Formats: sequence, structure tokens, C-alpha cells
Amino acid sequence: MPTKRRKASNIKADRSQAAVEIPRQTARDDTDITALSLQRGKLAPAMEGYFDKCQEKLGFVPNVLQAYAFDNAKLEPFVAMYNDLMLAPSGLSKLEREMIAVAVSSHNKCYYCLVAHGAAVRALSGDPALGELLVMNYRAARLSKRHRAMLDFAVKLTAEPWAVEEEDRDALRKAGFAERDIWDIAAVAGFYNMSNRVATATDMRPNSVYHAQAR
Repeated sequence: MPTKRRKASNIKADRSQAAVEIPRQTARDDTDITALSLQRGKLAPAMEGYFDKCQEKLGFVPNVLQAYAFDNAKLEPFVAMYNDLMLAPSGLSKLEREMIAVAVSSHNKCYYCLVAHGAAVRALSGDPALGELLVMNYRAARLSKRHRAMLDFAVKLTAEPWAVEEEDRDALRKAGFAERDIWDIAAVAGFYNMSNRVATATDMRPNSVYHAQAR
């Protein structure tokens, strides 16, 4: 019996140790952020302050910001666009905007955005399964009619932008979206299509901390 207890204890310890060691597999992503060798440039005081605020509030600076830091002239508009689309007042909730980010990134198979924004969906929704479903296939999720219409539109705009017609916009209206909301859905989807392509082209890596958030 004592032998069995030791074995069970050892197994438990091994599992615990394995759980702690898993992040080491992605730890390199915190230093080798992209496949490009771009030296950090001189940042404007506003951007230095923004990085400090990220460190204070999040405990880290998102790698996408670090990746853009080689050129302040590119970093500042990227941050401004992100903040406007994702955080500014809108008829879309912050969760809905993150859901669009994940659904678009899932179609584009963007590793960075799926990890980072999948974590945001988990955190904002309080539903880890929803984050995983949107990463894998949003159509498998039990979504409201509003959210299904929103993601159908965003993914169609991603996959077949030339095929978007008035009936697609009308489907959003019938789901309860105002004209401004339709603009915001399109703008968020467009932003992540751009971001996905830049992230994929440069092999941008997400901060390892995202993997364990809101599980």
C-alpha cells in the first residue's frame, strides 16, 4: 500500500510539473517575436508611455506592439486604429469586436491573432469554450441570431469580399444592427484581415502568457 501511495504521489507530482513546464515550449516567442531582424527605433514619448501603461495594466507589452516598434511612424497609427476600432464607443460590444477578430483570423489561420484574441474572447465572455469554438469553427458555437449574422458577414467579407451584396447588409439589419454598426463590423473585419496578413508574412509570435489566460 505505501508503495502505491508513493506511485500515485509521484504521478501527481509529474503531472503538476508537466503543467508548469508547458509554457517553456513557447517561451522563445517572448524574445524571437518575428522572423525579421528589425531593430527597435526611437519611440515618441506618447508611445513610450503607452508601452509603460501596457506593462502596468497587463504585466507585459503585446508582441504586436514590439513588432511595430522599429518605426514610430508605423506604430502610432496602428495603435490609434486599434484603439478606435476595438475600444472606442460603438454599437458593438468589446466582446463582439473580439469575436469578429477571432472569426476572421480563424478563416485566415493567423496564429498570432487566434492566440491573442482567442484569449480576449475567453476573458470577456467568461466562457473558455466559446473562445475555442470561435478559433476552430464559429458555426459550431451556439450563437444568438445577432452574433451568427455578424460573424457570417465578417467571414464572407474576408473570404469573398466581391460577393457581398445588399442582402448581406439587410441580414445584419434584420438581426438588429444599425447602419453605423454595419460600418463597424466591416472596419473591424478589414483591420484584422490586414493584421493577419502582416503577422503571417513576418511569422509574428504571440506572447506566451496568452496561452494560459482565462482557461
